[in-house]
Amino acid sequence: MPLLFVGIDPATEKDKSPTVWVDQEKKELVFQGWKPSPELEAECAVFEVPGHARGIPDDEAVIRIPASMVHMIREACDVVERADVR
Repeated sequence: MPLLFVGIDPATEKDKSPTVWVDQEKKELVFQGWKPSPELEAECAVFEVPGHARGIPDDEAVIRIPASMVHMIREACDVVERADVR
């Protein structure tokens, strides 16, 4: 999977690294973030969305991304939408 690095949260410490990439083949956004607290994960798991089952499927995860990374996420969205992904 050829990942294109978009950015890392500059406000994090050296041993922490919320990160944004683009999977150029699949045209998907890839995020690394903080694991949620058990309380947040439980809240997400019971959240009702019309047409969807409750819970978090085994092959999905809840992650936290700092708001300071919004510009990186926008850049990743622009990259993945372009037909000529770098």
